[in-house]
Amino acid sequence: TVDGVVRGYHKPIMIAGGLGHIQDGLTHKIEFPPGTLLVQLGGPGMRIGMGGSAASSMATGTNAANLDFDSVQRGNPEIERRAQEVINQCWAQGSANPILAIHDVGAGGLSNAFPELVNDAGRGARFDMSQIPLEESGMSPREIWSNESQERYVLALSPESLDAFSALCARERCPFAVVGVATYDAHLTLHQAAGQDPVDIPL
Repeated sequence: TVDGVVRGYHKPIMIAGGLGHIQDGLTHKIEFPPGTLLVQLGGPGMRIGMGGSAASSMATGTNAANLDFDSVQRGNPEIERRAQEVINQCWAQGSANPILAIHDVGAGGLSNAFPELVNDAGRGARFDMSQIPLEESGMSPREIWSNESQERYVLALSPESLDAFSALCARERCPFAVVGVATYDAHLTLHQAAGQDPVDIPL
């Protein structure tokens, strides 16, 4: 209170994980080497947010009913809390922080977050679509790769840190999955066991 005026922040649009907590020396992504594990931390994918960021820019009532439905995003604050606890435990280790780079998952889902993560390191990546955690069955490759389910992060982790990171996730009961590996060439592949790979493009 200053001069009888009370100031505060009400109904924030977004809270960015770690803001005001993380050490300054840990705020830059490490240009990780080939062989680095690419991990999804947090909740599973669902058939939501398909076209969500595009639909939010359209005038109300102009989009098709199925786009309106697919654009709806359902949050899970409990999973968000668990993911944040894992992240906090990682950065609290200082120079021993197992996370080499981290990126939020927002518009475009994994199809945006993972390519940005590896491109920032000057790498490519190969992903296994069968390793991406899902809440719904029958999702198409496009829906698996591009849904905008909330409470997810993607991160780069060295293979030797996997056991320690897994133990942190188990303690906080936070789901995670290794879904890819960084490659030397700046090429992106999303592999599926049967048929043509849904994504096979240069970065």
